[in-house]
Amino acid sequence: MVLPPFKTMSARRREKQEEKAAVAARREPGVVVPGDGHRAESSDRTLTPNYASDLVDPRRATRTRKNWILLSCFCFFVSVIFIILVEIGNLSNRPVLRSTYFFKLNLSNIIPVSTPDDIVFVNSLARSLGLHDFYQVGLWGVCEGYNNEGITYCSTPQTLFWFNPVEILLSELFAGATIPLPSKINDILSLIRIISHLMSGFFLTGVCMNFVSIFLAPITLYSRWWSLPFAIWTFIAALLTTAATIAATVMFIIFRDVATSQDSLNIGASVGTQMYALMWVGAVFSIFGFLIHLLMSCCCASRRDVRTARRRGSKKAYSGHVSEKQTSRKRWNSRSLFRRKSSADV
Repeated sequence: MVLPPFKTMSARRREKQEEKAAVAARREPGVVVPGDGHRAESSDRTLTPNYASDLVDPRRATRTRKNWILLSCFCFFVSVIFIILVEIGNLSNRPVLRSTYFFKLNLSNIIPVSTPDDIVFVNSLARSLGLHDFYQVGLWGVCEGYNNEGITYCSTPQTLFWFNPVEILLSELFAGATIPLPSKINDILSLIRIISHLMSGFFLTGVCMNFVSIFLAPITLYSRWWSLPFAIWTFIAALLTTAATIAATVMFIIFRDVATSQDSLNIGASVGTQMYALMWVGAVFSIFGFLIHLLMSCCCASRRDVRTARRRGSKKAYSGHVSEKQTSRKRWNSRSLFRRKSSADV
């Protein structure tokens, strides 16, 4: 029978104290206990910054996304302002509106085929025949006037308006007077009517959608899931605005070329540079707003991303943020502090 080794009370008390000290050392983070390898690894992990567990300021973390949203709202606002100027252009004889038109037809020097017997020659041939010197075309109506007086009359705004030069000119000619018009104008009248109707609807719908987008854009700050349907919404607005701009540009350039195709008639025609600039600036800013939200559907952390730790956003928003250089320095100091010192170090 083997007897248990004899230990004094002081030796037993010393062993219990050593066991308690070892347990306490294992519970304390950053302390390396001999024979406990995984504890040393976990201590290194605790010294690295953990963004998910740190205190975070969601507003600062999503500041980049907020700035892009504000920029898109500015783009929508500029687009709305310029398209509204397109909508109200050529409605009345006012400083800005009278110089904003799609197309201007000049008949002051037109050569008539026949004239009435009691014709009285005045400043221009057109005025002698009962016509005005020029006709300006807008989105909702037409303005007419004389070269020495300016605009004298603007028609009442009309929905789905389209410019029919044959009907307008024939209604103003004196009895017995006849003027020649290029034969190609009659061929493109149906095209002008269709494009004018589409253009009016597209501009009106596009400006309304861009106006609503100014107030709906902030919802994309809270979740990237809102960016995709909102990007589709802004794409439709940009598509309508751009399509109307392209249609107006092509249609009135074709009409200008057709009206001036016969030099012998002395018919002048020009497109409105100011109107074209307003249209294209509004369309470009609408496209910019759409592209911003299209990119934000996959970029820039939202409030929901930060809250669910899917994306961190700005690192400056985290209270426990430290640089890599500071992290490596802390690791080196902790290892040198808690490693067992040799007799040479002592």
